[in-house]
Amino acid sequence: MNLSNLLFGIYPYIALTTFIVGSVIRFDREQYTWKADSSQLFEKEQLQKGSILFHVGVLALFMGHFAGLVIPHTWFLAIGVSDMMHQVVAISAGAAFGSVCMMGGVILWKRRMYHPRVRANSRFMDIFILDWILVTLAVGLLTIPVSIYHAFNGDASVMIALAEWVQSMLSFNSQVEYLSGVGLIYKLHLFLGMSVFFLFPFSRLVHVWSMPLGYMFRPYQIVRTKFVKQR
Repeated sequence: MNLSNLLFGIYPYIALTTFIVGSVIRFDREQYTWKADSSQLFEKEQLQKGSILFHVGVLALFMGHFAGLVIPHTWFLAIGVSDMMHQVVAISAGAAFGSVCMMGGVILWKRRMYHPRVRANSRFMDIFILDWILVTLAVGLLTIPVSIYHAFNGDASVMIALAEWVQSMLSFNSQVEYLSGVGLIYKLHLFLGMSVFFLFPFSRLVHVWSMPLGYMFRPYQIVRTKFVKQR
């Protein structure tokens, strides 16, 4: 077994299993740690700025990666989206939302590292996971110039190969050979991204599972102030 088979044929399943099973075990055994550990009491202004940018960027990037890598290539062709159009959209959206996410992440990193009260109340994993995500994001942004070069040359083979590999992994029919012609920068981004899922259950990221989506659909509430009649 070579390194490529280990990293892109076996490790994805290790990361995904750890992501799911680790989250279930933590929820079952350590529910008091199942939280975002908000540090808003220590500093509010930078948290709001960084958090909004970071979360908007992360959510958009996640949905973009899901759509681009999980939806079969033939589906895009069936609705009239050519390979080049697909690649241009992916590059544009990745650059825009990746930059937004990076700006927010840098604000949050600077706040956590240099605000005395926030730093004093930060655990090792709080800093480590933020560092890891920012490195993963930075490498992802570095793939954009390479992708632009491919687009200028009318070559969408790397984009298609990445999607085919992801879909083979999800169908439990790992085809590592799809990545044979993919550049190192893409493979590094894949490894770092998979490792985020591996680290997920051991960090504050578990609060993602408890995202209060139901809040947006709850019944409308009327709040009235209490009227005190003056004598």
